[in-house]
Amino acid sequence: MPTYPPQIVPPAGTGPRPFWSVMIPSHNRTTYLERTLRSVLAQDPGPAEMQIELLDNASTVDDPEPLVRRVGGERVGFFRQARNLGGTANWNSCIDRSRGEWVHILHSDDLVLPGFYQQLRAALENRDDVGAAFCRYSLIDENDGWHESSELESPMPGVLPDFIDRIGTACIIATPSVVVRRSVYERLGAFRMDLTFAVDWEMWIRIAAHYPVWYEPAPLAAFRMHSNTWTSAAVRSGESVVDERRCIALVRPLLPPDRADTISGKARELVSLRALSIAGAALGKAEFRTAFRQAWEALKCCASPRVVMELLWFVPARLARGGIRRALGARKRLGAGSRS
Repeated sequence: MPTYPPQIVPPAGTGPRPFWSVMIPSHNRTTYLERTLRSVLAQDPGPAEMQIELLDNASTVDDPEPLVRRVGGERVGFFRQARNLGGTANWNSCIDRSRGEWVHILHSDDLVLPGFYQQLRAALENRDDVGAAFCRYSLIDENDGWHESSELESPMPGVLPDFIDRIGTACIIATPSVVVRRSVYERLGAFRMDLTFAVDWEMWIRIAAHYPVWYEPAPLAAFRMHSNTWTSAAVRSGESVVDERRCIALVRPLLPPDRADTISGKARELVSLRALSIAGAALGKAEFRTAFRQAWEALKCCASPRVVMELLWFVPARLARGGIRRALGARKRLGAGSRS
């Protein structure tokens, strides 16, 4: 497996190119795809300005092509991989097949909200220096319930100063909320094939190390949270923490030399604290294997005083509360049984 970013070459052909390429990777799930497509088509400025294409990663169930044709007709391109490439390679295929000046990789269960493309284009079309742009995003669940928006990075739109310090400590960008200039991928390469859970985080750090990044404070995208994803499996096995630790090591040479130790140390601590929070929640639900793997990998990632205190106090407290809830639940079930 290559440890370098795969190369992206300029698109073939000459002549005018669309401003946007909206590339939708998909695999074995069409539950939310219609809503995803309609959220893009509602903002469609026409084929001269926007390429829209779905890349199916050799699905074996829930073939998306009939739905794409029903909803998008010939307006939405469709490409099926000959075999399952894996998620990251399908993302890279999205970049390879894009023709627009700016590339937006939009997962088949996420959404863009009204104004996404219009507002970002207004900000970007006269900024040749900016390499990527992202907005706030809202969280939605499996049942289309809307939750909180991501943290506000700045009250005003514009280039974020010293953004490498912020993105170097935590992955605050969700994929549906970010667009990247295609020439940036051509210069820096595509998503690394030796990362999984943290593959997007590494890319945003890589871009921030070389280009200004624009921020739009309006929540113009939605990221869907649900349990039936490969990321959930990575959390249960602890691979999520392992991969984030690997990412922190890989990007260290990209960080400002005078702040690299501080940024990397804070990143490891935040990864560990989040892992312990997940461990505590898993204990409360009696998911002991997930709890153990997250706690173990958290300590391997960082054993700062803050992390150790979190382990000694927070996790046992969550376990105790979970045990009390289970005991009360058992008592209620026994009581109900005695009345029957």
